[in-house]
Amino acid sequence: MYDAPLFSFGGGPVMRHLVTGGSGFVGSTIVRLLRERGEAVRVLDLWRSDELAEGVEFVQGDVTDAAAVAAAMEGVDYVHHTAALVPLAKAGTRYRDVNVGGTRIVLAAAEAAKVRFLAHMSSSAVFGSPEIMPITNDTPRRPVEIYGQSKKDAEDIVLAAMARGVKAAVIRPRTIIGLGRLGIFQILFEWIRDGANPFIIGRGGQLFQFVHADDLCMASIQSCLLERPGAYNVGTDRFGTLRDDLTALCAHAGTGARVRSLPVGPSIALLTALDKLGLSPLSPWHYKTYHKPFWFDSEPAFEALEYRPRYSNIETMVEAYDWFVREYRESAVRGDASSHKSPVKQGALALLKKLS
Repeated sequence: MYDAPLFSFGGGPVMRHLVTGGSGFVGSTIVRLLRERGEAVRVLDLWRSDELAEGVEFVQGDVTDAAAVAAAMEGVDYVHHTAALVPLAKAGTRYRDVNVGGTRIVLAAAEAAKVRFLAHMSSSAVFGSPEIMPITNDTPRRPVEIYGQSKKDAEDIVLAAMARGVKAAVIRPRTIIGLGRLGIFQILFEWIRDGANPFIIGRGGQLFQFVHADDLCMASIQSCLLERPGAYNVGTDRFGTLRDDLTALCAHAGTGARVRSLPVGPSIALLTALDKLGLSPLSPWHYKTYHKPFWFDSEPAFEALEYRPRYSNIETMVEAYDWFVREYRESAVRGDASSHKSPVKQGALALLKKLS
């Protein structure tokens, strides 16, 4: 069905990669990095991003559609499974349909097609809110909300397949930022740009780790190209406290914005109520965890996958903020874009901005 010619910049054999959710924020980053390496790429997604490079095959389809997934899997060597519903989607029972059911379908199709390797993009939400840092593969996975539970259940499907000999990897990212990242970071960047004071829950003295999209996506790419199974916890290796890193971003912006603290208990109670009333874009994963320390020991991942992250927390945030100020126009965003590529309606947070 798919007979686009393979190409090579280096003269050697080129592998074909399937990226599910390849029009989304993480998926499109994997596509871009693969193309820069001269790899052949096919995307399976509900919508075609305008950013997809020339030569990338596009298959319109849903990961919950077994026939569409099987067709997209034809002739594929490696699979990067990134298609998922994220916390901002507030998708209820659909989390299980897409994140769990979709993963089961993609994995089954990959096994049937005898692909060489599958990299599954998971989430740090599978760990919930652990008390002991750093988080490692020995840390119990105890999700605290419905999205994290769906990602843990999806992981379990992949881990079970690995136990029976399927060559695959689980990639767990810390909070992802990069060029074009919107979602909740649109709110943060907009407030700082306008000179409004960003609020944090609690004092913000906890270590808090981010990861640049490029550094994260290299883990997916390297796990496939090296065909190295494992569970990889991926964050930057240079980060500080949430307050210090956000203060550095405010200083870079130079708009007069300053980080302010809110009391933990009342803030979580208020955000929970606003969430249930549909008046806030923040999900339980956001307001139940961002006031606590959360960081991975990512050295095992970097050693196994033979690369190092390029960006620190501050460098990641500064680059994304500068892009937002320079390039972002809400009117130019497609209505069918993924959650992390879409603007967020602030709801009651708009009032909080005025009071900041």
